[in-house]
Amino acid sequence: MSEDPITIKLAQFLKWVGAVNTGGEAKVLIQYGEVLVNGVVETRRGRKLVPGDVVVAQGQVYEVAEEEDV
Repeated sequence: MSEDPITIKLAQFLKWVGAVNTGGEAKVLIQYGEVLVNGVVETRRGRKLVPGDVVVAQGQVYEVAEEEDV
């Protein structure tokens, strides 16, 4: 059996990387089409991101990476 990949929702990811300060900011940014996922405008804040996805927000590029073992 293969394990499901680890995912994170787009709005949560934007907060985690510091692109926005609040979920409300993330919601507005996403709603207005200001966020790209893998080169495509994404308007769903619940979009699940997987390792390897590339997110562009506020002029910054972020790549979703595997969770590191702590």
